[in-house]
Parts: sequence; C-alpha cells; structure tokens
Amino acid sequence: MDVAADRIERLHDLARAAATDGNEDRARYYVRLAQRVAERNRLTLPRMFRRFTCDRCDAYLRPGTNARVRLQDDHVVITCNCGAHARYPYED
Repeated sequence: MDVAADRIERLHDLARAAATDGNEDRARYYVRLAQRVAERNRLTLPRMFRRFTCDRCDAYLRPGTNARVRLQDDHVVITCNCGAHARYPYED
C-alpha cells in the first residue's frame, strides 16, 4: 500500500472512534479529510468506508444511533438522520 491508502485507512479508524465517542463533528471532519486525500491521489475509498458515510452530510453512519437500516426486496436501505437514502444490493 502507498502512503495515501494508509492515511485513508487511518482516517477511517479515527472517524469510527470519534463517532463511537459521540463526537460527530470530529468524525465528519475525518470523513471529509479522507475524501480529499482520495481525490488528490486518484484513489477510490474502500467499500466499508463508502458504506458507512453519508453522501449528503458526510456523517459517519452508526446503525441505531444516527442511521436506520432496513431490508427491502433484494437491497439494504440505509437512511441517515439528514434524510439521505443509500441502497445497496444483497443476495439471499
């Protein structure tokens, strides 16, 4: 791995820890910083990072705390507190 990928992984861990501690603004800062690092280095964010961040408000999503997770026909719907929906397919 290169330096940028390591930094994105570290920022993901920091965002998760900040969200766990209840510091949502700090978690949002880490998410935005990781997105900027990925853009500047032309990298894609890891799948777990993309699945646990809101595209609209950049919040780090924690199911049951600031996100609602529902299963519908062949997909998972994650709803952030800001009202944004994300849909991901799954197989039975």
